[in-house]
Amino acid sequence: MKGLDFTAVDFETANGFRGSPCAIGMVKVRDGQEVDTYYSAMRPPEGFDRFDPHNVAIHGITAEAVAQAPRFGELFEGISAFIAGDVLVAHNAAFDIEVFESALEVSGLDSPGLSCLCSVRLSRANYQLPSHALPKAAAEAGYELTAHHYALEDARASAAVVCDIAERRAVGPIHRLFQESGVSARSMEAWRAPRARESRATRQVRTMAHLFDARLPAPAPRHMPDLMRWQDEGKNLPPSAVADPSHELFGQQLSFTGSLSIPRAEAKEVVAGLGAGTSSRVTAATSLLVVGDGFEPWELAAPQESFPLRSSKARDALRRQAEGQSIRLIAEEEFRALLGVAWPAPSQVSQVSQARESAPAGASVSGRDGGSAEVTVPE
Repeated sequence: MKGLDFTAVDFETANGFRGSPCAIGMVKVRDGQEVDTYYSAMRPPEGFDRFDPHNVAIHGITAEAVAQAPRFGELFEGISAFIAGDVLVAHNAAFDIEVFESALEVSGLDSPGLSCLCSVRLSRANYQLPSHALPKAAAEAGYELTAHHYALEDARASAAVVCDIAERRAVGPIHRLFQESGVSARSMEAWRAPRARESRATRQVRTMAHLFDARLPAPAPRHMPDLMRWQDEGKNLPPSAVADPSHELFGQQLSFTGSLSIPRAEAKEVVAGLGAGTSSRVTAATSLLVVGDGFEPWELAAPQESFPLRSSKARDALRRQAEGQSIRLIAEEEFRALLGVAWPAPSQVSQVSQARESAPAGASVSGRDGGSAEVTVPE
């Protein structure tokens, strides 16, 4: 297919934070044919390199396996040279472009600006499949994916989907192929480090960066944030019978969407102790929807003007608002303010203190700012 030129990319991450890449695979395509490949395992950026056992179970990459590997920041010049201005393709472009974005931010690197097209959206627009997951889409394209979650093979499978659909549609130029299928690119802007305003994913993790730092002791699993543990909706406990009726949350009915910096189950325990009820979905009784994922209060005050709220709970809450239900969307920052001293997340200061107490004599420990298999976040 003349003019079908692009670079397919796939990342694996150490944990649920986008900025923790531990492997990258890339496949360069020219005129519809593979002409070059790039693969490297890597250490995630310093301070965001704690490996989540669930991620390891998916891709098989451990902290020990990459202990001597270069970090993302050391590899990026070579990665950028391989891309060489190509449009990127990935099976879930939003994920891979956000990995680039957050990893560059927490590595303190400049961004060259990148554009990424999504092969899963292209698959949905062209294939009639019950599932458009990469193994299924690749099989429809005639490519047998035998090493799923090996980054180079996943990139090759994504490329195969694009090339097959281009052949079926007899369309060569990559942008025309996606445009005719109604699929637009996800882009990352160029910037000079430090970035003036970081991405939402990075801003969220900055507040709990100590939990992602492999040099510090890990909190008990139940205290790990949703981004660093296998998520659990948690039980909806009855409101405490001895709660203070003057507390602002007393008598409220809450639901949660997106990842928080504490487990959702723990958040539900706390609000039940303050006299509030919770539910696992938005209902006619819901008065507050707590929105995680790093959304800020101003974004929820004008949701139509900010980045789209994609969870079904958020969309349901906005619909109910429009129909007259008294329901308010609040960001995690506002939720934390409402909880006050009841906020249970371990502090960075306490983590550093624990590390110093357990460190060998003469060792130096300090707190740091800094920061995907894809983890599913319950809505």
